Amino acid sequence: MSINAYLNFNGNTREVVEFYAEVFNVEISQIHTFGESPSDPSFPLPEEAKNLVMHANLVIGGSILMFSDVFPGMPYTQGTNISLSYQSNSVEETQQVFNKLKVGGTVQMELQKTFWSESYGNLTDKFGIQWQVNHNAL
Repeated sequence: MSINAYLNFNGNTREVVEFYAEVFNVEISQIHTFGESPSDPSFPLPEEAKNLVMHANLVIGGSILMFSDVFPGMPYTQGTNISLSYQSNSVEETQQVFNKLKVGGTVQMELQKTFWSESYGNLTDKFGIQWQVNHNAL
């Protein structure tokens, strides 16, 4: 299991990731756009979202730093655009951590199966810390 910082930006994530890759002299581990995700007819992807970064990461000195653009229409405040990402290899552990973190907090997305994970959800805990809880393997 691990906890990593997750940084959100307002449409310039690709530029940010390329900048940090150059600063720290590392390769970009992965970068995916919202347009690359499987389509869902009940939730059509807005044109302005297709080229935005859905997920990217860099490995810097053994630590994983993750990045994403905020989805169009979602709030963005520079300086508070950081969340913690909890990664686990156990679906049960993912569920336990999520259930404990959500007590007194606000759930933005309940734990659910996604195209990248058996179990993913995000919330803000009772102290105002944003969390992404993710099972590592499909």
